[in-house]
Amino acid sequence: MSAPNYLWNPPPPPSLPVIGNTARFPVKRIFCVGRNYHAHAVEMGRPVDKASMKPFYFTKSPSALVESGATVPYPTGTTNYHYEMELVVAIGAHGFRLAATDAQGLIYGYAAGLDMTRRDLQLVARDQGRPWDLGKDFERSAVCSAILPIGDLGVLASGAITLQVNGGTRQSADLSQLIWNIPELLADLSQFYHLEPGDIIYTGTPEGVGAVKPGDRITGHIDRVGEVALTIGQPE
Repeated sequence: MSAPNYLWNPPPPPSLPVIGNTARFPVKRIFCVGRNYHAHAVEMGRPVDKASMKPFYFTKSPSALVESGATVPYPTGTTNYHYEMELVVAIGAHGFRLAATDAQGLIYGYAAGLDMTRRDLQLVARDQGRPWDLGKDFERSAVCSAILPIGDLGVLASGAITLQVNGGTRQSADLSQLIWNIPELLADLSQFYHLEPGDIIYTGTPEGVGAVKPGDRITGHIDRVGEVALTIGQPE
């Protein structure tokens, strides 16, 4: 069978470096969990009651991916550009309709990520009952560190997660404060999607989100996982 003949050469798949491996992790899909820390849900004006509510998700296009250490231009269409520091779970196996007890078998590794957000556009869409795409799914809005293979870490249940802007701490919490933990998220998401190798999941951000401007330097850290960094450039 002959190779497909494309109108132009398709770009290589988005990918991330892997710590301790020369091979890269090809990213298939980017899932994001909304309001997964109580204090952040409150600061967004949408408290969460785990007993009566389920996790909810939005997606970012794989083309939104950018590696840690980059400088990205301040995006168009916003005057309220926010950081959100998050633990990222990288999937390395197939899974569908899983129980939480089976979740660890899907995890390839972890990373530190930034879910960059055009907050003003997101809130307008939210209040009008419209999709969040303009606020969340835009170019260079999914920042991610190199992936740390799971090794002996197992399922992360605790660990400090912090973010600084120009050296000043803005977010400081612990992974134990996740409303839905990693096994619960993977089990729930697998009821709606066939999870596949290459999927990555941003698991939610703690309180303390806020705006950045051109020239700002964002750095984030997750204990035992790694660090992520981003510099905000001038608008294009």
